[in-house]
Amino acid sequence: MNIKNILGRNFGIFDNDLELLNDQLADAISGKNFLVIGGAGSIGSAVSIEIFKYKPNKLHIVDINENNLTELVRNIRSSLGYIVGDFSTYAIDCGSHEFERFINEKGPYNYVLNLSALKHVRSEKDSFTLSRMIDVNIINTVKSLKFFDKDELIKYFSVSTDKANNPINMMGASKRIMELVLLDSNYDFNISTARFANVAFSDGSLLHGFTQRVMKKQPISAPRDVKRYFISAHESAQLCLLSTIFGNNKDIFFPRLNENIKLTSFIEILEKYLESIGYEIYECSSENEARSNFSALIKHKQWPCFFFNSDTTGEKKFEEFYKSTDDVNYENFSSIGVIKHVPNNNTIDLNQFISMINKIRNKNKFNKNDYVSLFKKFLPDFDHLEKGKSLDERM
Repeated sequence: MNIKNILGRNFGIFDNDLELLNDQLADAISGKNFLVIGGAGSIGSAVSIEIFKYKPNKLHIVDINENNLTELVRNIRSSLGYIVGDFSTYAIDCGSHEFERFINEKGPYNYVLNLSALKHVRSEKDSFTLSRMIDVNIINTVKSLKFFDKDELIKYFSVSTDKANNPINMMGASKRIMELVLLDSNYDFNISTARFANVAFSDGSLLHGFTQRVMKKQPISAPRDVKRYFISAHESAQLCLLSTIFGNNKDIFFPRLNENIKLTSFIEILEKYLESIGYEIYECSSENEARSNFSALIKHKQWPCFFFNSDTTGEKKFEEFYKSTDDVNYENFSSIGVIKHVPNNNTIDLNQFISMINKIRNKNKFNKNDYVSLFKKFLPDFDHLEKGKSLDERM
């Protein structure tokens, strides 16, 4: 599958910047020690592969998904082979005691890239999953900073999302709180982050769902009224790496919007994807019609699809990377914008945040609304969009 063609372009968004900066990138990475947390997901794997190409002295990958770690190793060995340095993977949780012991024994590191996240809007559908999202996206991320050797660490990078700008869902709000806690604090090493668009065909994404439905010979459904910016996993990895190596302290990188990256509907992507495998969309009036007529329609190279107007919690009609009041710089890169972080007058105290989270969790019963109310205290502009429906209620 040619993802660039499906996205409507035949080049990488960051090609020009990478061509100019490649030698500097190689000098910065070669011989250095890297740790990638959450390195077995779609973005984490792509980041790990990019780092491997530049021959680091040490590349350690941590993730809780041992199957994906295994496939990452097989992928790298089969395509890139070996490096002189230490390339190793570890199936451990970055929020565990074992992670602290691991850092003490396997460190120090010059660069740490944290790609771990619960990234789906649907993760706020219940208080149980939402609790884990808060731990992964905020608490574990920030608590891990104390484990690293400040004399050796050059940069700590933590991935964010476009949904952190003007968030209307708990996932985006959790990443915005993470940004503020990291960037408003003063550490003995530099920190940067990146907000990027939807990563096309990444694990668990709606576009990945398209490929899964085709593989399993099932009908496809998608919202008709939602548009997103799309980049590939490879491009997202490049943006993360460029932010890690070239970002100044407290910078937030994002893809620069131009004719090469524009808002695109899921239906436009689906149409190009089905065309690439020899099918066309056949629009059905209901999920049941799509399921019932599947076998008959695909014989005629028509794929049954059901399109609906978005009516689930936390779904924006379109995404944006920054506010009009943000200090945005376009001078250093041709394809990247940089938000220069301005310290917040209402700095979020992590200890206070954790204390209030624990106060909620220590109650006999609590629900999502308790977390939403707390988030609004720390993010006064958080306009949570609650519709009482989850994407899990869709095909």
